[in-house]
Amino acid sequence: MSDHELRVSKIRNGTVIDHIAAGQALNVLAILGIDADSGETVSVGMRVPSDRLGSKDIVKVEGRELSQDEVDVISLIAPAASINIVREFDVVEKHRVERPDVVTGVLSCPNRHCITTGDEPVDSRFDVLDDGIRCQYCETIVREGIANHIDVD
Repeated sequence: MSDHELRVSKIRNGTVIDHIAAGQALNVLAILGIDADSGETVSVGMRVPSDRLGSKDIVKVEGRELSQDEVDVISLIAPAASINIVREFDVVEKHRVERPDVVTGVLSCPNRHCITTGDEPVDSRFDVLDDGIRCQYCETIVREGIANHIDVD
């Protein structure tokens, strides 16, 4: 290792999310509900050199394996990401994210007149398009800034 490299230690158990689009690591943390008060051990690498992407972000979360819903939302902002499940320092499962057909309850509709943005107890539902997402209720399409509509508590 040269003087100009920084090595982040391996995690014993948990998840490594690799090949995240550069600049999206903080959005991935938001999807996972991780902030300064969450108490989870997390390592984040941002704008790390990558042969495949030019530059990428990496997130390591100790002691947690992601749900399919979390992976589905991550796939919207980081379609080239890979998920590595680590147990006792070994990668036991590795797969690329796949974009789902529908995402429910984790994104907010930007249309203020949509039934999902009012006081009605209706979960948002978005169809996943090749170039964005479409609200199933009001048909509003979002092509850019999908991360701005993440609504996880």
